[in-house]
Amino acid sequence: MSLPPENPDGVGVAAAKISRSPPHCHPQRLAPLPKIGVFGQILDSSLERLQVKTRGLIDDRFTLTVNGRRIPLHPTGTNGEGVAGVRYRAWQPPECLHPTIGVDTPLAFDLYDTWAKRSLGGCTYHVAHPGGRTHTIFPVNAYEAESRRLARFFVQGATPGIFIPPAEVASQDFPFTLDLRKS
Repeated sequence: MSLPPENPDGVGVAAAKISRSPPHCHPQRLAPLPKIGVFGQILDSSLERLQVKTRGLIDDRFTLTVNGRRIPLHPTGTNGEGVAGVRYRAWQPPECLHPTIGVDTPLAFDLYDTWAKRSLGGCTYHVAHPGGRTHTIFPVNAYEAESRRLARFFVQGATPGIFIPPAEVASQDFPFTLDLRKS
């Protein structure tokens, strides 16, 4: 899914992919199923992952932040291009594996200038339609699915003023993924 075109400076977020984590990445537990006497596997479907790809970033000058935290971009081999993942809790189900971890949405992305210590622009991603619109049927084709995804991105919501995002400690297991559930 392509986001809005790059700004005149040639810096911007080139693409973002929204996906659910594969089942082997979900925290899981075995729980007895009612009236059957067997055990079933419970998956926490409220965890989601967003993949970002940036283009035109100067290594030490620009960085991408989400909800005020730096995203650990990994170079792709193309000059000025980087990719990373963001894991977050999308919604709070009535029963889940970690009920004390709060919801991280909406996700506010900022293109942060480390020299000026401010955001150059940003966008906001909502897990569901922010107006409360729900779809009762599956999309008819790929165009309708794409339009539903694009309706959840807003090219507004940049963090105003001067701020300094905290330094992030890279995860030993997933060094190019920012886990918003751990703060």
